[in-house]
Amino acid sequence: MQKILVLQTAFIGDVILATALVEQLHAVFPQARIDFLLRKGNEGLLKGHPYIGQVLIWDKQSRKYPGLFRLWRQIRSERYDLVVNSQRFLATGFLTAFSGATHRVGFDKNPLSLFFTHRFPHIIGQSVHEVKRNLSLLSPWVPEPFAKPRLYPRQEDRENVPPLGSYICLAPTSVWFTKQWPPERWINLIDRLPRELAVYLMGGPSDREACEQIRQASTHPGVENKAGKLGLLASAAWMEGARMNYVNDSAPLHLASAMNAPVVAVFCSTIPAFGFGPLSDRAWVAETDEPLTCRPCGLHGKRTCPEGHFGCAAIDVEKMLAPLTAD
Repeated sequence: MQKILVLQTAFIGDVILATALVEQLHAVFPQARIDFLLRKGNEGLLKGHPYIGQVLIWDKQSRKYPGLFRLWRQIRSERYDLVVNSQRFLATGFLTAFSGATHRVGFDKNPLSLFFTHRFPHIIGQSVHEVKRNLSLLSPWVPEPFAKPRLYPRQEDRENVPPLGSYICLAPTSVWFTKQWPPERWINLIDRLPRELAVYLMGGPSDREACEQIRQASTHPGVENKAGKLGLLASAAWMEGARMNYVNDSAPLHLASAMNAPVVAVFCSTIPAFGFGPLSDRAWVAETDEPLTCRPCGLHGKRTCPEGHFGCAAIDVEKMLAPLTAD
């Protein structure tokens, strides 16, 4: 294997988890050039990555399908030895099936998997982690592949990171309502955190207003809103040095996993058994103790609670605080 391409054009968390493929491929084929295809907007995750050669970018928002065909021609011209597709959808199936690569690997649920040289089952809901699902694609070359996702913040991403362990990072937002612990509960948690620890609210530009509302409502003296002020790799660097990170079942959870950062992950409507739980050495899951027959209500979050009560968000704040004093 001299030239390898990994495909993951979904969201930030999916790209982060797919970096485990890069780690494993580099370990097995250290001399190979590994390229990575992702959607426009996520390329910041892989800046300066020591094991990735070329980052191919698909702009899904502007001339989506002409861009797809341009990528296909580019991929064909590269003459890859191995293309690894970690998605189940038609577009990346097309790029894989007709890549011209000697080995074309993906999941059997992909509609074009008939044209892959290797197809593997995609098992979800049986406590199989997404990383393990992805790494199963490499089983022809590695009998029991195992690697964790990893990101590589640069020196510039580490500038202005506070002293190690002197602060807490908290990412209170999510695209999906039912994946997000309610703001009033985040405020309650923040107000219970030790006063000597600074608290930094993390998120992207679209999260800034929600984070600012939480900051203003809190009585903790050391809360600062960093949403929209840090890039993806800088956010990862800040989370790595935090005393604790508090996150929803969303992209910041996977940033913590990629940095092996201590984390408490809140699961409301979704469950860790879907395969997206934390992978850090020091990780805790916080979820309701209520025996709700409606939970989980789906693989992904929803815009509103289908039952109208959002009972899965009833998580005791003591569960969130206990890990701070854990060994």
